[in-house]
Amino acid sequence: MNWTTIIDEQSQEPTPEPTTHPIRNRIKGHRKVRAGDLVPHEWNYRVHPGSQRSALSAIFQEVGFARSLLAYELPDGRLKLIDGHLRRDLDPNLEVDVEVLDVNDEEARTLLLSIDPLAALARTQEQIHERLLEIAPIEALDLRAALEAACRGENEDKTYRKIGPEVIPPQFYILIPCRDEQHQTELLQRFLNEGLKCEAKLV
Repeated sequence: MNWTTIIDEQSQEPTPEPTTHPIRNRIKGHRKVRAGDLVPHEWNYRVHPGSQRSALSAIFQEVGFARSLLAYELPDGRLKLIDGHLRRDLDPNLEVDVEVLDVNDEEARTLLLSIDPLAALARTQEQIHERLLEIAPIEALDLRAALEAACRGENEDKTYRKIGPEVIPPQFYILIPCRDEQHQTELLQRFLNEGLKCEAKLV
């Protein structure tokens, strides 16, 4: 399959006009800091469900710490977070790399409000994403389940998901690792005999 063709077919969007104003570089440096010493932002409106925490723990184990946190400096020298609250809370004693910005309180609030929503505006190229899920060596079940749920647009902290005019209640699943195909077949038959709705999956 020609993946370049897929990208070309799915990326037919108008190109925005180049900005006429120079773009300021507000990054003033990087600093290694104990995560627990970072000041959480009082206007951080994002909450982190258990599935996200488990997925982040899994990526730490499988790959390691691979993305800096984002913060700006307070008058007393401490760093106040803009992005990275979950990484701060997951292991307060972890030494993390922090990208330090030269912004004021107002600009920091603008970034806090916009970073995640701007990232969410990106559209998924389904075929490439499905192929990436197939070839990526992800062993942790928590991480794979979280990635697949994110692709489906599911969110643990929402009571209902809207799809068109319908409101669909959340669906909850149990994922049971099996020793082999025979064990999977035995469990599937057992659950079906008990009247449970289930199906076999290979991940």
